[in-house]
This record gives sequence, C-alpha cells and structure tokens, in this order.
Amino acid sequence: MGISKGSMKRYLSLIIFITLFMKANAQNQIHRNNLLNANVGMRTFSSIKVVEIEFEAGQKGIYHKHPCPVVGYIVSGSCLVQVEGESPKVLKAGDAFFEPAETPIAHFDNYSNKEPMKFIAYYLLNGEKELIEILPPKNGN
Repeated sequence: MGISKGSMKRYLSLIIFITLFMKANAQNQIHRNNLLNANVGMRTFSSIKVVEIEFEAGQKGIYHKHPCPVVGYIVSGSCLVQVEGESPKVLKAGDAFFEPAETPIAHFDNYSNKEPMKFIAYYLLNGEKELIEILPPKNGN
C-alpha cells in the first residue's frame, strides 16, 4: 500500500512550511549580552532619572559621590572609572558601569586625550533631589 499523491503533497507542503518557519525564526532570534550585574542592596526606588553626559577629550571627572546608586553605559569613547577601594577600569563604548550610593568615585575620566566621551547614567532615586555631591580633594590629588 503506497502513499497517495494527495497525501504526499500535504506531507511535502508541511515539510516546506516547517523549514520556512524555522528559517524565519532563526533570522529573528534575539541575542542578549549580560553587561552588568550590580547589587544595589535593599533599596526602594521612587523614580529613575536618565541623563546623557558628554566629556571633551582629556576631560577629568571630579572626586564625588552620589546619594543613590547609579548605573550606566559608555555610548562612545572610553572612560577611566575607579570606585574608591576598587581597582581602576577602562571602559569602552558599550561597556556598563555601577557607582554604589554614598561611595566616593575617585575617577570618572575621559580616557582619551583626542576623542570626546559620551555616557548615559541612570540615577535610581528615592526622593533624593541632588544627583551628585562634590567631595573635597583627597591629599595628593
């Protein structure tokens, strides 16, 4: 007993449909890259302020801290980041950063003397009004 022509056509149509469906899905896959996993501790957030910040070539950040956790990423250029007590890191476009609340930031500097640097900062607020507190320079800085 053989397969009828009608059954064979339906079978082939089904195989073609499945093949095309799988190909379309493979082309539309979403790729996720983990950029940052930061522990902000137990904290309630009432709002998030998003700020785009640009540094000129060679521009240095000031010694500072934030009343809230700050997360962000480098849009363009490169940045020297150092949270006090940690090793300095050089971040490039696409890299993410985390600045803990109430922790001095020793460096947040444009790492290039030739190119500007742009980053996006997300301030995780809970009623805080000021986003940054300038700290007096440490001895030797």
